[in-house]
Amino acid sequence: MSIIAAGSDHAGFSLKIDLVALLEEIGYQVLDLGTHNTDRVDYPDFGAAVGRAVSNGEAKLGLLVCGSGIGIGIAANKIPGIRAATVHDATSAHLAREHNNANVICLGERLIGPEVARESLLAFLNAEFEGGRHAERVKKIDDL
Repeated sequence: MSIIAAGSDHAGFSLKIDLVALLEEIGYQVLDLGTHNTDRVDYPDFGAAVGRAVSNGEAKLGLLVCGSGIGIGIAANKIPGIRAATVHDATSAHLAREHNNANVICLGERLIGPEVARESLLAFLNAEFEGGRHAERVKKIDDL
């Protein structure tokens, strides 16, 4: 299976640990880029680290978790080639991959529970980019 880079800030640490365990259980190799405890840290550092790992090919996909999933995703999206999507359920996770070819999933520990997060991550991993009419749009995003 593929390598997935994972990262979180302190507000997303517990959920990240849960999701990393799920990934390993289903056969993925995880590159855990931190944080490694609940001490206060800055989410842009971890969003950028995961974004860089995906962008440079160290990992095929990325998983990011912070309190809302928003800030860490904004940071990841500053890295060229990254299409990080903050999702709130399995449907938005699936569509992020299918329509937007997202390569990083972002989740908010303070907004969704662990079961919804697990379902969302699995939906993200099991979805495939449709291409077609979406390919031209994704290319426009990449060209920005």
